[in-house]
Amino acid sequence: MESESHLDRYDRKILEIIQTDASLSNQDIADQIGLSASPCSRRIKSLEDRGYIQRRITVVNPKSVNLNLTAILNIRMDKHTPERFENFEQRVAMLPEVIECLLVTGQDADYQLKVVVPDMDEYHNVLLKNITTIEGVDGVHSSFLLRQIINHKALPLKYI
Repeated sequence: MESESHLDRYDRKILEIIQTDASLSNQDIADQIGLSASPCSRRIKSLEDRGYIQRRITVVNPKSVNLNLTAILNIRMDKHTPERFENFEQRVAMLPEVIECLLVTGQDADYQLKVVVPDMDEYHNVLLKNITTIEGVDGVHSSFLLRQIINHKALPLKYI
């Protein structure tokens, strides 16, 4: 394998394959890239240890588990202090309905949240009982997904 900071063609191919299907066995991955199982396993472990692979997850269909409403919330904070931001981030991290939280710039918001809930009533509860009660939240603008066009797209690896 190349130096610790570089990826060779086998490493890149492993990343491409597991981004598409993380449930594949080590043997399946090894077969696809043309290595035996042991070297493939060592490469995957190395990619994990070096931080290229953060985690492997299973993507659940939201509608199959009664999460029929997805909201995008733009959150404006009253003060731009490290303490305010840290408190906000800790509080939203504890909410299972918040599946994504981004600190953003270039718009009238500081954070963008992606929230999944069964329906509008539950969204109302999460918003009023959990999000707007966080100290420093000064404004919330909500948008609702009508249809998801692209989801779970693999990262483009041509830049490494």
